[in-house]
Amino acid sequence: MAIRKIVFHPGDIPARPGVYIYRDVFGTVIYVGKASNLRRRMSQYFQPSRETHADPKLRSLINSIDSWECITVRSEDESLLLESRLIKEYAPKYNILLRDDKRMPLLKIDLTERFPRPKLARLKKDDSCLYFGPFPNGGALKQTMEFLSRYFGLRTCRYFSPGPEEYAHCLSGTVRDCCCPCVGKVSEEEYRSRVDSLISVLNGDTVELTALLKNKMMDHAAKRDFEKAALYRDIAKNIESLYGIRTRTFANAVIPPGIDGEAAVRDLQEALKLKTPPETMICFDNSNISGTLSVASMVCFKGGRPSKNNYKRFRIRTVQGANDFAMMREIITRHFTRLLNENQPMPDLMIVDGGKGQLSYAIDALVALRCPPFPVIGLAKRNEEVFIPGYSEPIIISKDRPALKLLQAIRDESHRFAITYHRALRLRTIRDSILDEIPCIGEVRKQALLQAFGSVTRLRKASAEQIAAKAEGIGLDIAEQIVDYLVKHPTSGDFDIQ
Repeated sequence: MAIRKIVFHPGDIPARPGVYIYRDVFGTVIYVGKASNLRRRMSQYFQPSRETHADPKLRSLINSIDSWECITVRSEDESLLLESRLIKEYAPKYNILLRDDKRMPLLKIDLTERFPRPKLARLKKDDSCLYFGPFPNGGALKQTMEFLSRYFGLRTCRYFSPGPEEYAHCLSGTVRDCCCPCVGKVSEEEYRSRVDSLISVLNGDTVELTALLKNKMMDHAAKRDFEKAALYRDIAKNIESLYGIRTRTFANAVIPPGIDGEAAVRDLQEALKLKTPPETMICFDNSNISGTLSVASMVCFKGGRPSKNNYKRFRIRTVQGANDFAMMREIITRHFTRLLNENQPMPDLMIVDGGKGQLSYAIDALVALRCPPFPVIGLAKRNEEVFIPGYSEPIIISKDRPALKLLQAIRDESHRFAITYHRALRLRTIRDSILDEIPCIGEVRKQALLQAFGSVTRLRKASAEQIAAKAEGIGLDIAEQIVDYLVKHPTSGDFDIQ
């Protein structure tokens, strides 16, 4: 809540890291700043001498301040991230350094690539990629990612699907920084397991790796090789600060720092003109790639906070192709059929991720089931518009209100949960090869074939003689059966390759 400038008292400000926001008489944000100690930093603006002896720009800012508010965080890195986000959101007239289009770096992993690799990104897009961050220290991020790529043997080349031709010009393979999946030195399944290990580190599972690095640091220090010891020390420190639990928790936080859950619920009740506070809210979202492996999610918030025990996930059963509207109708029908059969209470508010179309199909499903009436809205992502049944025009909630931040949080959480389930199914499908369907092929022979050819796509191009010669433990008779089966099943099961 904004507090008038004339009632500023230093003792009311916590001596902690955070971000402060100044507004003018019209309520417009004119400046956003960060501080390692909010009390000390903000007190400097309200000293009487500042209004007459400060430089012209600072005097202009101070004389324009009508009210202020502050948000506390846990570290200086968090305050930097929050400051950057707020400056991008409000574009205050007195901020200069962070008003351009530069954004803090993110880490991106595209799981649709044949051999996924970590990449730097500046903008988080609504696609099927995994994103981690943002990270305030770009230099430390690059140095640490180079180490992690070498440690896990991941490729760093820019090709979408490298092969032998690209390998001929690869330096990383020569110096053994890469495990060379492009030429079959490791199978696609083994490479994916390496990527999964990297993702675990990025999600905060850093204890084992940092312990290993610290042991290496101590070993090199004992040998008086202080340069390498310092290198391992810096990398361990970077991993803990960049990917450790505290940083990860802030980067993936569901509710923005400084937003009280119950206050946001009350504000949402006021914004939507609800009769009662929406203490229990649910949100639906779905995920698919061109209609394949279609899944959906339902997340639940209670008191403005996630209630993960009540999360649900669904496999789409009746809808063929990429039909988001029909998928929304199916999952809502299934969920509320179960609630009605079990005499479970209805939620205080239901949110669907989408605009008028998704909302209309959701309402149709509830009406068909004769559900008791309760509030239902749609949240369109492009302009954060709130659609209400029976109204043609959406409600626009101010971006700085806790109500909208709460709606964004539950929508983003439902999207994350759906995407996570979809990726898990995709990885499971990747592991289930067409080779499992061939009667004469067991796990050992399957691994031998993938080790020799890298993929079923390449295996299809080989003759029986080539298979027998290249794959360990595969005789000519077995090879002929493999070729015969693949010819009779030209497309089945090849999802694991592309």
